[in-house]
Amino acid sequence: MPQSVLIVDDHEPFRRVVGELLRDSGHRIVGEAATGTQGLEAAARLRPQAVLLDVGLPDMDGFAVATGMTSGGDGPAIVLTSADPEPDYEALAVRAGARRFVAKADLATLALHDLWR
Repeated sequence: MPQSVLIVDDHEPFRRVVGELLRDSGHRIVGEAATGTQGLEAAARLRPQAVLLDVGLPDMDGFAVATGMTSGGDGPAIVLTSADPEPDYEALAVRAGARRFVAKADLATLALHDLWR
C-alpha cells in the first residue's frame, strides 16, 4: 500500500473529503494541487508514492499529467478519477501510465488501502 499520496483535483471540497478518506485508510497526504501544472511540479518536488489525479483539470487533462509523471519510468502509482466517467477512460488511463481509472462516485465504496493495486 502506498504511504505518501498527492491529490490533484481542481475542486477543493473533493480534495478535502478524499484526503480524509485516504488518511483513514492509512495513507499520508503529502500534498495537493488544483491544476495539472501544479500537479507535475508537486510530484517532482514531493516524490509521492501515489497520485490520485482528476481527469478534468483547468489547464490540461489528467491523461497528459499522468503521461508527464510516468514518462521517466520511475513515477508514482497513479489512479485517474472523474465525476463524469466515459467508457474509454480506463484504457486511456492505462495508456497514460496510470494503474487504473475509478469514477469519483465509486471511491467511497472501495477499499482505499488497496486503491493503487
